[in-house]
Amino acid sequence: MNDNTILKRFTTINFLNLALGFLGLQFAWQMRIALAEPVTSSLGASPFLYSLIWLAGPFSGMVVQPIVGVLSDNTKSKFGRRRPYLLGGALITALALWAFPHSAGISDIISSLFHINMPAWGGLLIAAILIWVIDACINIAQGPYRSLIPDVVPKEQHANANSYISLAIGLGSVIAMLVAPTLKFLFNYQMPIDAQFLMAGIAFTLAMIWTCLTIKEKSTLNSQNNDSEQGEKQSFWQSLKEFFLLSPEVKKICLMQFFTWIGMMCLLIYITPFAIHTVYNIPDLANAVIDKAKEQTAQNYALICLAVFNFVCFVIAIPLANLANKFGNKKVHIYSMLSMVIAYLGLAFFRHNPTMVLVFMGLSGIGWASVCALPFAMLSRYIKPGTEGSVMGIFNIFIAGPQVFVCTLVGWLINISTMNGGANHHYELTFYIGAGCLLLASLVTTKIKE
Repeated sequence: MNDNTILKRFTTINFLNLALGFLGLQFAWQMRIALAEPVTSSLGASPFLYSLIWLAGPFSGMVVQPIVGVLSDNTKSKFGRRRPYLLGGALITALALWAFPHSAGISDIISSLFHINMPAWGGLLIAAILIWVIDACINIAQGPYRSLIPDVVPKEQHANANSYISLAIGLGSVIAMLVAPTLKFLFNYQMPIDAQFLMAGIAFTLAMIWTCLTIKEKSTLNSQNNDSEQGEKQSFWQSLKEFFLLSPEVKKICLMQFFTWIGMMCLLIYITPFAIHTVYNIPDLANAVIDKAKEQTAQNYALICLAVFNFVCFVIAIPLANLANKFGNKKVHIYSMLSMVIAYLGLAFFRHNPTMVLVFMGLSGIGWASVCALPFAMLSRYIKPGTEGSVMGIFNIFIAGPQVFVCTLVGWLINISTMNGGANHHYELTFYIGAGCLLLASLVTTKIKE
């Protein structure tokens, strides 16, 4: 199935069908990024506790994706190897997204049904559990999704396929982030947070169903060629050992990803509290007296920041692929990451200027488009047929692992840095750290041979 001689070239429609499910995935993921902090802070989470809750993402990525990758490589079904995981992950994620903003109510129901005196922080505990479920199930879908590309797309079109995924990431995020601000602007209706999470779950499910129906995998059930396509079944540890023997360049790509994703998560984890508490100067203490109208304005502004960031990703994704085809993945990726370094420094320096913050969020979107596509294009040339799931799953360790650093050390640094008499924290610190790590990633990229 991975032989280019029997893989049909993808048309634009094929690429769009392939990317739509990832658009839904990103819709859900972006909603979780943007609105988890307002939900958890309303339940009493401090900046450091919020960071610890975010550990759900990296731990899920380091454990779930590699295991699911190996499982999907060895899955036999009439629906193919990847599609059962895509659809299953989407459905469970949708249920958890719906439940998450109702965490306090769920805690009360559990207390009533089982006659248990739930602690005051019971709602926060339920929210943390649901965050872990959301992140784990998104990872169940995401790993096999990346593996689907080398399964069904000819090798010479892998960069294009990953760029369409990058396009879907940008567009899905833009749509997700603009719904609430647009309704407020046009109809003066503030969409409740629980309705936004429900919308995300529905969008993820419907989009994934479309991709599963339109992108056909070969049935692996009773396939005569299955053994020759997949080779001998391997355990996770065998796959891990072989991963590092693929090429010396793979180690450099992994090191590049390690520093890149420290930098990326410095933005993705903290942009919402940065926008609300630093740009708009709203106290981030759970017991503070807050102007609710101003808080809603700040929350909508945070959504707009992420919309601008992802809109640039959407616009630049395909041109970036064309530039990579002309000048090479390595060179384009280096310049893209350097543009993000400049953007991060701008965010920190102009943190009290909402207009300039939006400008630098847009500039950082160039690097985001590259991060979503070009490292995977660099890696894909080293993947052996039949090992796509395990390779992409193991590669995700170098995306998820760095997030532990951000969720712990960076979160702790922010937590101990206070201003305005302790009512706010210095969230701009995250952008100084992120800029340094992205610069290191750029330097590592210069050593990769193409």
